[in-house]
Amino acid sequence: MALKTALCEILNIKYPIIQGGMAWTSTAELAAAVSEGGGIGIIGAGGMPPDVLQKEIDKAKTLTKKPFGVNLMLMNPQIDEQLEVLKGEQVSLVTTGAGNPGKYLAEFKDRETKVIPVVPSVAMAIRAERQGAVAVIAEGTEAGGHIGELTTMCLVPQISQAVDIPVIAAGGIGNGRAIAATLALGAKGVQIGTRFIVSTECTVHQKVKDTLIKARDRDTIVTGRSTGHPVRVIRNKLTKELEQLDSENKAEELEKRSTGTLRKAMQEGDVQWGSLMAGQVAGIVNEIKPAADILKELVAEAEETIKEIQGYV
Repeated sequence: MALKTALCEILNIKYPIIQGGMAWTSTAELAAAVSEGGGIGIIGAGGMPPDVLQKEIDKAKTLTKKPFGVNLMLMNPQIDEQLEVLKGEQVSLVTTGAGNPGKYLAEFKDRETKVIPVVPSVAMAIRAERQGAVAVIAEGTEAGGHIGELTTMCLVPQISQAVDIPVIAAGGIGNGRAIAATLALGAKGVQIGTRFIVSTECTVHQKVKDTLIKARDRDTIVTGRSTGHPVRVIRNKLTKELEQLDSENKAEELEKRSTGTLRKAMQEGDVQWGSLMAGQVAGIVNEIKPAADILKELVAEAEETIKEIQGYV
């Protein structure tokens, strides 16, 4: 048995698994390792200066000849400069978040770059399909980082019924059983972030990996609801401050306090006063392994789970 879906053909990959494009986390090393392992790796552009993004793309091309992509946060003040970098590159895939990619889709299509937006609702999925997206990533509130309100369990089947393009499930997916479950919900693939943070090739600080491995099922919290842009992170000293600001509806102060804290955690290793973005699956992430081994385990467990389910009929 082989875990193959329409997404594999669209993206020219072995497994229907996309690595989440996590800012200050998904560098060329991780993206290339996931692509080499049979999925498709994504460089998390986030707030990267354009010259840094260029260097990451160049580095990824030296590490793999297989397809890889870039994630763009459309609310980033430097988004136009990042897009200029991508104009000169033959990147296979662009995933987008925090904004409407509609005005960029035609240009990417002309360069044969596929665009897959992250969507938190049926309405946004329908809009993305009309604008020409090749697929959508339906991200549930279980995910790490910026989140919507609906759970993956509820969001994926509703979007799958509403659009004809492939739906990729994200949020709360950290093992093969979860992959099998999302396929049953109508997804044609998955996006996984938190599990790959503790891959050997991920360049985040070792303290981040150690914290994730120690994390339990209730160790994530959502901050920033008062700003309208909620974020799921691991509980620490910083989140206590942010919770207080949230409760007092001090959105402007909260945003100011949060600025720069993601890099502080992921790159500098300050896991108490930095923003350690991670999903609710942190509780089942318990071992550092090469990305290729993680992919093999995910696929093997998914295939075995599917066999088990077929035995119930």
